[in-house]
Amino acid sequence: MFRAFVLSALVALMPLSAQAQVDRRLPDSQAEIQLSFAPIVREVAPAVVNVYATRISQQRQSLFGDPFFDQFFGRSPMFQQRPRQSQSLGSGVIIGENGTILTNNHVVEGATDIRIMLSDGREYNVDLVLADSATDLAVLAIANSEGQTFPTVQFADSDRLEVGDLVLAIGNPFGVGQSVSSGIVSALARTGMGITDYQFFIQTDAAINPGNSGGALVDMSGRLVGINTAIFTRSGGSQGIGFAIPANMARVIAAAGEAGGEIVRPWFGAQLQMLDSDLARGLGLEMPRGALITEVAPESPAALAGLGSGDVVVAIDGIPVEDPEALNYRIATKEIGTEAEFSILRNGESLVAQVQMAPAPPISDRQATISGNTRFAGVTAAELTPALAQELRLGFSVQGVAVVDVERGSPAQNLGIRSGDVILSLNGMEIRDIETFQSIASQRPNGWQIVLQRGGSVIRSFVSG
Repeated sequence: MFRAFVLSALVALMPLSAQAQVDRRLPDSQAEIQLSFAPIVREVAPAVVNVYATRISQQRQSLFGDPFFDQFFGRSPMFQQRPRQSQSLGSGVIIGENGTILTNNHVVEGATDIRIMLSDGREYNVDLVLADSATDLAVLAIANSEGQTFPTVQFADSDRLEVGDLVLAIGNPFGVGQSVSSGIVSALARTGMGITDYQFFIQTDAAINPGNSGGALVDMSGRLVGINTAIFTRSGGSQGIGFAIPANMARVIAAAGEAGGEIVRPWFGAQLQMLDSDLARGLGLEMPRGALITEVAPESPAALAGLGSGDVVVAIDGIPVEDPEALNYRIATKEIGTEAEFSILRNGESLVAQVQMAPAPPISDRQATISGNTRFAGVTAAELTPALAQELRLGFSVQGVAVVDVERGSPAQNLGIRSGDVILSLNGMEIRDIETFQSIASQRPNGWQIVLQRGGSVIRSFVSG
């Protein structure tokens, strides 16, 4: 009863339920100002864990500790490699009674051993079930947890958040142990952070520091609204600008982990552009908001829905779309097999299109790995498909073969070839298919004239054979 009274007094909630509408207001008495967040913390903190990830890397060891001696004595195996152990600290959130945990991918990436510690001091080994670098989220499972149940945090609908809402950040900053900080939602739908492929973050001024990564951002109902993932700092500590991945995205990754670890995202099949003021005026828009479609892949969901170049997507299922990053986020949180209602502007007219949420076509199975005595040995390339072109942020009209993998230490890596490069021509021969690439790249000429596209730039170079 006391907890319910405290929460209702803090934020004037109707009976706590997933669909309850929040009546936001300022505290209007001294008694309300003195109320505490302690009841929320007591409920949520047991489900927030410390994460310890151990990595083993190979470090080159020189004879007598001096690389100079390698030139004379060679690189004998006994001096060449030495295992080096490092450990990272982070946080995680238990979202399943069976011990399913959400954390940041960068906390556990490359780890050879992962352990978690509960707030009561119990420690467990965990298995990595899913790692998704695109969202910087990972799903862990407590090992040997049969017959045990664990405290959990329930997901909130992060789309219901408003700027100014109170939030609590719970995690393990600097490895000192579980800590709680309070603040407000400073901004929503922050983009351009360069943190993950899906730029759509909750910004908060609740103190977030190194070690908080993967921890919980909760609302005044004790529900998970985000996974703390990054800070903006010049000193290495909190400066009041922290970012969290919205719960609606985290929920998708958690469901994929619980279903077996495979992520299948909807594919829209259109290239998008940000609107500026001049472009918006030219399109008859009052404000530069929305996502401008510049190119549509044939037979893609966008094409099948009748969308085309010049259309501006302004909302999905009634939720406004501010920019292309917001559109990509909204699509990524939809379920495969459903339909989404796209509100668009075309030549000044408002239209509605039903877009099927379908998976991307598979990356072409027309691939080749180059081997033998050639500068391109170690490259695996695939013919460009619309889905692969969009993944590489290329236009659908780009022709060539895309490098999908480069073997470490291979001649191709030494040549400077990178994953994501699109090879356009070799020694004056246009590369349009995998057979042509394989035939030419396997040769050993006196020199190579290489033309490739990397990002938005075309690079031309000449190297020896």
